[in-house]
Amino acid sequence: MLFNSYGFIFVFLPITFFVYFYLNQKKLTELSKVFLVFSSLFFYSWWNITYLPILIASMTFNYAFGRSLHKSVTNNNNSFAKKSILIIGIILNLFLLGYFKYADFFIENINIAFNFNAEPTNLLLPLAISFFTFQQIAYLVDSYKKETNEYSFLNYALFVSFFPQLIAGPIVHHKEMMPQFMNVSNKVKNYRNIAMGLFIFSIGLFKKVVIADTFAVWATQGFDVASTLNLFEAWATSLSYTFQLYFDFSGYTDMAIGLALLFNIRLPINFNSPYKATNIQDFWRRWHITLSRFLRDYVYIPLGGNKKGEWRTYTNLMATFLLGGLWHGAGWTFVFWGFLHGLAVMVQRLWSKFGVKLWTWLAWLITFNFVNIAWIFFRAKEWEDAVKVLGSMFSLDNIFIKKKFSDKLSYLSEYNIKFGEVMKMTHDGSDIINWLIFSFILILVCKNSIERIAKFKINSKTVSLAGISFILGILSLNKVSEFIYFNF
Repeated sequence: MLFNSYGFIFVFLPITFFVYFYLNQKKLTELSKVFLVFSSLFFYSWWNITYLPILIASMTFNYAFGRSLHKSVTNNNNSFAKKSILIIGIILNLFLLGYFKYADFFIENINIAFNFNAEPTNLLLPLAISFFTFQQIAYLVDSYKKETNEYSFLNYALFVSFFPQLIAGPIVHHKEMMPQFMNVSNKVKNYRNIAMGLFIFSIGLFKKVVIADTFAVWATQGFDVASTLNLFEAWATSLSYTFQLYFDFSGYTDMAIGLALLFNIRLPINFNSPYKATNIQDFWRRWHITLSRFLRDYVYIPLGGNKKGEWRTYTNLMATFLLGGLWHGAGWTFVFWGFLHGLAVMVQRLWSKFGVKLWTWLAWLITFNFVNIAWIFFRAKEWEDAVKVLGSMFSLDNIFIKKKFSDKLSYLSEYNIKFGEVMKMTHDGSDIINWLIFSFILILVCKNSIERIAKFKINSKTVSLAGISFILGILSLNKVSEFIYFNF
């Protein structure tokens, strides 16, 4: 079930909301949690019910391992036993993720490397497996570090399956969520939270179905349909995907935050105007914040972080970003995307040692264009698609200018500049240019959702903005459109 669907907005959400708070009003708090878990599992299984046993099995064995770790900590058992439980738990989680997500990738590369002909498994990737696996690995590590308390399986199931964050994050910690679920005051409807939730949800809906899905058409045309691109088409293609991904993920994050607020739950910040970043480290402090936090706390720091010398620091950084790239998808283009970002962070760290500061506008321009170029490999289905787009972006052999300028600028033909249709994929480019200008204004000038929540007031301005965003979003729900991060 999609957040951006009539069934979710007008059927699932209202029923879940009212029944949950009705049960709490009748002091049936345990039953209300059962209902919310059941609703979340129904929400998850809507795509394919065959994935449901995988999620339930994952929750069950992780709860068992977490409880064992909790008992080991409480009873002061020897550290070897505790560490063994932790290692086995992490291995089982990674095996589950690896089997479903990376088995065919591994088989394909073994076939190429050793000229084998092993048959792929052709397994369908269970929805959200990357997210709920990482979330539960964090739970096991936190249990090992004595940072979790003992809770019932029902509470744990709610922590893992809570539908606003189940499918594409944010990746939350047990200690962030459980106190909120246990808080008695959160069992009562909070009308300010409801207003904020509907406001942020409406903005997220608009971002997804109006902006992101508009850019998606042009990105798909450039990456997947067009066999060749001229200079302007190539830049239009790369920027279209850069903005599609931004508004798609930002939209999902807003909708998840808004939905959680309806139930008086505050999810951690996961997206904070990343395209305002003026260096690549700043970008990763703003983009998919909870994934960055996970990779830092459970990969980079355990590898040694920056405590074991300069060379080891750079090695740890690169390993972390390579794993981050692979987490996003089983393909060498994702790994290369991770490599590019790891390399950029290393260069930025080296650059900072010289103490030279760039003008803010130049630092932003370099950062944005690097991110834009790196996204090409993130989006490309094959290396050839990335080469097609990237090669045309920096080729001066395929520049087109509108035919109406041919008389005044005819001398440009001497420099291999052609006159004709500038961008066939977008009806000469007028639409996409307007959308790009509009999007740049939104990301660079307007307040983001976090800023709006911090200073939220119920007034005619917020009501109008939410109402217009919601209506335009609803009117644009004319096709099934999954969020990009559902694929990861």
